[in-house]
Amino acid sequence: MNTSPSLRRGVMLVALSALAFSFAGIFTKAVEAPAWEVIFWRGLSGAIFTVAFLALRSGVKDELARFTPFAFLAACVGGIATACFLSAFKHTSVANVTLIWATAPFVSAVLSWGFIGERPSAKTLACSAFALTGVGITLQGSYTTGSQKGDILALGMTFFMSLMMVMFRARPDTPTKLPAALSSIVLLPFALMLATPLQTSGLEVGMLTLFGLVFALASVLLLEGARLVPTAQAALIGALETPLAPLWAIIVLAEWPTLSTVIDGTIVFAAVLASQLPFRKAMQHGL
Repeated sequence: MNTSPSLRRGVMLVALSALAFSFAGIFTKAVEAPAWEVIFWRGLSGAIFTVAFLALRSGVKDELARFTPFAFLAACVGGIATACFLSAFKHTSVANVTLIWATAPFVSAVLSWGFIGERPSAKTLACSAFALTGVGITLQGSYTTGSQKGDILALGMTFFMSLMMVMFRARPDTPTKLPAALSSIVLLPFALMLATPLQTSGLEVGMLTLFGLVFALASVLLLEGARLVPTAQAALIGALETPLAPLWAIIVLAEWPTLSTVIDGTIVFAAVLASQLPFRKAMQHGL
């Protein structure tokens, strides 16, 4: 089976976005600032970097011309996902957040099937269900560790991020950079109401500014790649951050996952690899 150049490019972009996203837990948990202060400074810097990138590529006019109410709706969905995502790290472990995010293939497959009629293959569904089994075991353990709130926020992030991916897949002509920037901007008023970001220390503002740059890069890569790859497959590739994020947490934060989490993560990662075997084999043969 031939693999088109656009699909190969999409897979590469989504994989790179997963690498960048895997550092989110480190940035969020390495600062003492509460979640909404993190959301404010990460969002402000991320929006600035995204718009600057777009301006350097002379794409502002083009994206404005294609910016529709649908694009605004996608930005709002992305904003909700971001708020859930960053808040989750303050209430549960990095490993739990990334494992729950691994349910995105299952959620995306159902949403894309229901909304745009993109029927996933039996193998994609089987691998997604396998990954979901591992995450379900982790969720059961959250009742004994007191991390239910963080795990629920991570589930919300997974749903809304999957929905946004389906929206861009449904209308691939929708601009990606301005909605990505706007998804951060719409959260700023709420952050000012719910926290005191202007009192954040200078050092932490600097760290969160760097976080904004990394997150902006990850968001643009994901949205660009999601337009070129079937939704469920894009979500499965994105789950590659599952083994990476806990690794960074161990190295930087000394946050060791439990044995149960390690086992669950192995299950999820195995599902990701299994789902991609045909694609990698085709690539090796130059198809």
